[in-house]
Amino acid sequence: MGTFFVVCYAVGSSDDDSSDDDSNRWPPSWSAKKKKAMASLKDKLITPITQPSTQPNNKVTVVGVGQVGMACAVSVLERVYYSVTANSKVVVVTAGVRQQEGESRLDLVQRNVNVFKFIIPQVVKYSPNCIILVVSNPVDILTYVTWKLSGLPKHRVIGSGCNLDSARFRFLMAEKLGIHPSSCHGWVLGEHGDSSVPIWSGVNVAGVSLQDLNPQMGTDQDPEEWKKVHKQVVESAYEVIKLKGYTNWAIGFSGMYGIENEVFLSLPCVLGSVGLTSVINQKLKDNEVAQLQNSASTLWNVQKDLKDL
Repeated sequence: MGTFFVVCYAVGSSDDDSSDDDSNRWPPSWSAKKKKAMASLKDKLITPITQPSTQPNNKVTVVGVGQVGMACAVSVLERVYYSVTANSKVVVVTAGVRQQEGESRLDLVQRNVNVFKFIIPQVVKYSPNCIILVVSNPVDILTYVTWKLSGLPKHRVIGSGCNLDSARFRFLMAEKLGIHPSSCHGWVLGEHGDSSVPIWSGVNVAGVSLQDLNPQMGTDQDPEEWKKVHKQVVESAYEVIKLKGYTNWAIGFSGMYGIENEVFLSLPCVLGSVGLTSVINQKLKDNEVAQLQNSASTLWNVQKDLKDL
């Protein structure tokens, strides 16, 4: 069974073909009528990317034993040769140049590209069938860089993306409402950074849409100034870097919309043992789609000038 996350995924033009075979989607005992009734809802909700697999694979490799790497794997055996990672099912890439105080994630990109040009070919050489999870910042662009350098299918190159932003978003909203974060549901999509997009239309508590109660929620006209919650989400990473020097534990333990340029950004996805298997078709308001497209453009404007890919 797939697990639901918000992660970086490639959107825009692509020549990749996706499999949408229904043969393994339903229990054999289900009637054709029952399958059809279920498919009508499921097909509207989910866009299949690749066929899920039930074959167990348990070997995981963490590349880059820094602060984030230690959070991903509390205890790892340090080795200097990539050959010890051979046949890994999952490779978590946390290596890269550390973000400095006041430095935008996007400013990190070219320095980290040079690091990845050494790491990724070695990873794929010894584990050609692996799934690569990128955590290094700027994660959206470095996920794209990893895909280009690895030659792997898009569904096997994933970034941690806005999974952390969404967790911060829910925590801060819950704090403002005086409830537990597990009861507050909301998502941040797009770039993991300054142009991230809070999906106010989808925020709910116990199924109750907060925008139905406050139609101005998240806008400049909102008397309760909920927009500041997203501002806190964006600024929180910079605050952690200022006080602590890095962000680690939250990342390590956290789990199409008219965009033409080929970028990796965060959308709600279903993950399985073969990588990313489906994308959730989240209905967005027009202004949210526009913000998501702007986020994609922000990434593309940096990404298009990358060298040696």
